[in-house]
Amino acid sequence: MLAARVNLKGWQQAAVAVGSAFGALLDPKRADLIAALGETTGKPAFERVLQRMKNSAEGREILLERPRVISTRVSHAWDMPENTFGAAYAQFMGSRNFSPDDRPPVRFMETDDLAFVATRAREVHDFWHVLFGLPTNLIGETALKVIEFEQMFLPMCMLSVVGGSARFSEKQRRLFFQHYFPWATKAGVKATDLMSVYYEKHFHEDLEEVRRSWGIVPCPDPKATSSA
Repeated sequence: MLAARVNLKGWQQAAVAVGSAFGALLDPKRADLIAALGETTGKPAFERVLQRMKNSAEGREILLERPRVISTRVSHAWDMPENTFGAAYAQFMGSRNFSPDDRPPVRFMETDDLAFVATRAREVHDFWHVLFGLPTNLIGETALKVIEFEQMFLPMCMLSVVGGSARFSEKQRRLFFQHYFPWATKAGVKATDLMSVYYEKHFHEDLEEVRRSWGIVPCPDPKATSSA
């Protein structure tokens, strides 16, 4: 997490941010550019998240232990019983052939604490997919960015919503703004401070129980909503 960090001056951060934003618009699949944009524009937001974590008992535990969401640390999720949060996470990752080791490293945070918070925000992304019941297609990812913005106020998240919605077909755009966007704005506010949750210690708990405990409202099925 720390080996690849680079200290940038103000003008250098601005240059990286502009270049990353332009590159990400040209090629939205470039996770490294999106990550760089998030880091170079997100310092104030990450500082606020860090302070919130320090104010929470579970958040302080996370900061003390600095858990990583990597295969060697979360493999026990695959051993969890059916209906648990851990089993749902394992099924989500396995069915998509995803690896928790695929996230790009944090490079542009000034302190170890901020670097960890930025890393943690990146690595819990798939947990949030599971908890909110969102797919990994363009609509699902864009809806999750709305929730991430409500939780962390990262500028990159709102830029991703703008960029994602610009690539929707007319049908997708109508579906997103009529169904996903209103739900996501409410769900992001209603949920607890999700950056202060030590997810790995809740793998053994029932999925629906942790959702209720954390104030999470899963995304309703748009087909069921439209037919109601």
